[in-house]
Amino acid sequence: MPFKHNACRRHRIGKIKFKVTNWPQYEAGLRQRGSLTVWLTPQALSCWPAPQRTTRGGQPRYCDLAIETALTLGLVFGLRLRQTEGLLTSVLKLMGLDLAFPIIRP
Repeated sequence: MPFKHNACRRHRIGKIKFKVTNWPQYEAGLRQRGSLTVWLTPQALSCWPAPQRTTRGGQPRYCDLAIETALTLGLVFGLRLRQTEGLLTSVLKLMGLDLAFPIIRP
């Protein structure tokens, strides 16, 4: 029988409980967890949009910064590519920016 030597003390380790002493600060911290702050510098905004293509066909080319920003947001929040597109769409809409973003397909 595996682990029979530890059977008498296996379930005796209790969870550590932390006593909250400042409830207003604790609740403010819980509200703060839901906020999302994104800063885009003017330099980033100037190089973000894809330049107009002069040839026929093909996909627009975005700067590396736009692609890295999209992928980093997806990596930080653990999102798939289409979920990242949705997050980036809503963030740009909330910021009031009319910017297209790279649609990344595998």
